Amino acid sequence: MKYIEMFEKIVIWSLIVLMSVIILLATVDLAYALVQDILSTPIMLLAVNELLEIFGFFLLVLIGLELLETIKTYITEHLIRVEIVFMVALIAVARKVIILDISAQPTLTLVGIGIILLALSLGYFLIRRSHKDTDIPSCRPEA
Repeated sequence: MKYIEMFEKIVIWSLIVLMSVIILLATVDLAYALVQDILSTPIMLLAVNELLEIFGFFLLVLIGLELLETIKTYITEHLIRVEIVFMVALIAVARKVIILDISAQPTLTLVGIGIILLALSLGYFLIRRSHKDTDIPSCRPEA
């Protein structure tokens, strides 16, 4: 059993290091894309597709940070906070919606994305509501 726990710790710390590297690289890539878009002609003006690309990068970094938070919570408390997982999923779907070319998608795909957003939002709401009276710090509303 001791070997399994040691193996688990090695895997978790490896995930933290790898996720940190990915977040750092995504942040550098975001900064590079922003500077490159700002300095391209016309200077200081961004096209809509450039803004959507930048927002997509930004949300990608946020998704990485939330996943890192999930791993950190697992290390410290040995549990996975379901509301954090829901938040990551909501951010991921929101990122997809922001960068999605609606005119190129079939109607059924857009309806499916809408249903996924509604289901995730409802699930997140129900989890927050069920934890409202408990003593779970990440579930209590910020003061």
